[in-house]
Amino acid sequence: MASILSLEHLKKYFESQKAVDDISLSIEEGQIFGLLGPNGAGKTTLIRMITGIFYPDQGNIIFQGKSFDPIRDVRYIGYMPEERGLYKKMKVGEQALYLAQLKGLSKQEAKEKIGGWFERFGMESWWNKKVEDLSKGMGQKLQFVTTVLHQPRLIILDEPFSGLDPVNSNLIKDEIYRLAAEGATIIFSTHRMEQVEEICDHIALVNRGKKILDGTVRAVKDQFKENLFLVETEAPASLPQETLPFSVVDRTDSKLFIQLKEGQTRNQALQFLLDNQVSILSFKEILPSLNDIFIKLVEGTPVSRSFETKKASL
Repeated sequence: MASILSLEHLKKYFESQKAVDDISLSIEEGQIFGLLGPNGAGKTTLIRMITGIFYPDQGNIIFQGKSFDPIRDVRYIGYMPEERGLYKKMKVGEQALYLAQLKGLSKQEAKEKIGGWFERFGMESWWNKKVEDLSKGMGQKLQFVTTVLHQPRLIILDEPFSGLDPVNSNLIKDEIYRLAAEGATIIFSTHRMEQVEEICDHIALVNRGKKILDGTVRAVKDQFKENLFLVETEAPASLPQETLPFSVVDRTDSKLFIQLKEGQTRNQALQFLLDNQVSILSFKEILPSLNDIFIKLVEGTPVSRSFETKKASL
């Protein structure tokens, strides 16, 4: 698949601080890309360079196969910042119409598209409401609509679910999937790791201005797995301790939590259990969550520290 956006050795400094320090990334068309990092990691600065708000001190941005030109290319980008940019005294309909025309839509085309989105999101009665009278969740829905109205090729969403109830979160999530399926590329920045695991195809983690992780969600989780497995059994398992090809990390009456020993495979562990007459109901690997990996890389804490939490959720 073709790359829609490539960042080549980007650097951005503020006085003596390296906000972005030699970051390279490639994002493919139609991808839902998670940009992760703690506060102050450099995510916002990176996004502002991608949108042309900041210029990099060094490095190149390639957008749709050409060197990025903010004046030419901004119409292909939709950006929903974490700090919301709505005019509080304007009416909702006027606000949406104004922002759509800024993105190059005619007044008539903008009205048609706004009408379609307002109907889809149950916002038809909002047209004459003032923005300042909206709840945080309502404002969030309006901001999302104004971000995607002009059908941008690249959509950047910074904490898009903030303030939304579960129903509206699912509504936005479904639209993200639909937009990606129709060919839009989504950069999704958030602190909510469970949302990243559910939504994103690919992730990058930045910390202190540097990229420290880049890959598909599955590949990243495989990279940090610790060969932990959950075995569910019909009855408590009796095992000969001296020949085990794994360590028993924990056990209950019907569950065994095992960790493979060096050089052993899951098939060998499974065969050993069968040979010892263990009646197995299920056998599955326990992969680390992105939150575990995030904490390990940012704080230097072992991934396995959260085993008790993971065990409780199984």
